[in-house]
Amino acid sequence: MTPLDLIYQDAFLVAIDKPAGMIVHPGREPEGPEWIAMKRLRDQLGCQVFPVHRLDRPTSGVLLFALDPQTAGLVQQAFELREVVKTYHAVVCGIAPQAWVCQTPLRTNPADEALPAQTSFERMGVAPESTFPRDLTLSLSLLKATPRTGRFHQIRRHLLEAGLPIVGDFRYAGQDRSFQLGEILGTGTRMLLQAKILELQHPRTGERLRIEAPPDADFCRCFPGI
Repeated sequence: MTPLDLIYQDAFLVAIDKPAGMIVHPGREPEGPEWIAMKRLRDQLGCQVFPVHRLDRPTSGVLLFALDPQTAGLVQQAFELREVVKTYHAVVCGIAPQAWVCQTPLRTNPADEALPAQTSFERMGVAPESTFPRDLTLSLSLLKATPRTGRFHQIRRHLLEAGLPIVGDFRYAGQDRSFQLGEILGTGTRMLLQAKILELQHPRTGERLRIEAPPDADFCRCFPGI
């Protein structure tokens, strides 16, 4: 089995570049161990690992684990207190505004109360019409997204509201269009949302950490040179 890509490691923390399609920890449905990040990393390091946050299955990028329960609790508390700065990259259909903030409240289930949610967006690049030979009408934007809160599918839903669905987001952009774009762009069935950077204070040393995922090949396919 191919080893996971470790992008940060010390005596207390380890971060991987999670591939799209991998879940963080075992869920209700049975999964092969190759698709569970927690099990893969445990076996790779030969020790217990403790998830401190989560990423949606189709999201790739920085995924942080603690190597002991006490450190896990400290980092989880930092996430809950919104002391961790999270930066995502997303490829969306259409030409996005240069920058905007979405503050639409979100609910996990229809019966739930809508909770405050805030995401800041910034356009980093544009692939205008005529860029892609297989669809000359297709245009894409590369966005930086910084969520202030952590609601269910927050970035994905805020972008859908803006009329800028993420490429490959089967749930919110539609299955047929996602398959079509995957063929045009050569990105297959994955969603183009990457957890790019985590910034936090190290819970043990006090050092300011900035953990960054490497360039994603599928993002580079859409935007060469990023």
